[in-house]
Amino acid sequence: MPFRYFVKQLLLPPGILLLLLLLAWWLRRSRPRLAGACFALGLGGLWLMSLPVVVQWSASQLEREPPLARDEWATLGQRADAIVVLGSGRERGDVAWGADQPTGIGLERQRYAARLAKASGLPVLTSGGLHFGTPPSEAQLMADSLRDDFGVMVRWQEGGSRTTWENAQLTAQVLLPEGIKRVVVVTHAAHMPRAVWSFHKAGFEVVPAPVGFLGGDSALPLGGWMPEYKSIWQNGQLMNEAVGQIGYSLFYR
Repeated sequence: MPFRYFVKQLLLPPGILLLLLLLAWWLRRSRPRLAGACFALGLGGLWLMSLPVVVQWSASQLEREPPLARDEWATLGQRADAIVVLGSGRERGDVAWGADQPTGIGLERQRYAARLAKASGLPVLTSGGLHFGTPPSEAQLMADSLRDDFGVMVRWQEGGSRTTWENAQLTAQVLLPEGIKRVVVVTHAAHMPRAVWSFHKAGFEVVPAPVGFLGGDSALPLGGWMPEYKSIWQNGQLMNEAVGQIGYSLFYR
């Protein structure tokens, strides 16, 4: 398991917040004021992460690409030459299936890509490498699921990437030699700005096809101030994306 995985889990919420609570306990006698500050930051951060209203606000900052209109699906072939679906990890050893499976996020992307492919007739490429070095690749898992679950045959697989940047760079090695420079990119709405940026850098013209929007729900109970367990996961995903956008702007200029 890569060292960067542990670093990422510790430095991003909720890992960093739990570390603050642990530090508060450790310092409770020797440095009570510092312990109190760490406790307030850790507990306050966990409370904020549990609020749907924070999900809404964070999503509004990150989900900058609008959804495709339904009447645009059939005409995508006039604007692009292929659909690229980005991987999102996998569920390891699902006992119901007896094998690794795409994640729920991945299935959401695949379903949308399948609808776009059937409406437009565009060929599909799946992009995603090995997870912890163990085959099959995410690209293979998605290709199998698109065929078996959605009736869409995948023309190309890019099975070497581990990051969004590599999704774009390795997809370019597959598609650009075939003269394909215009692509529909399917990924989640918060992830789309970083994906579009990466594919532009790789030499593509991009038609964004975001799915899985987290913002825009105006019917939240108590205005979104009631803590919910799923908001912790959603806010964690959004925080990961925010850090990713900053990191890409610094390291891939």
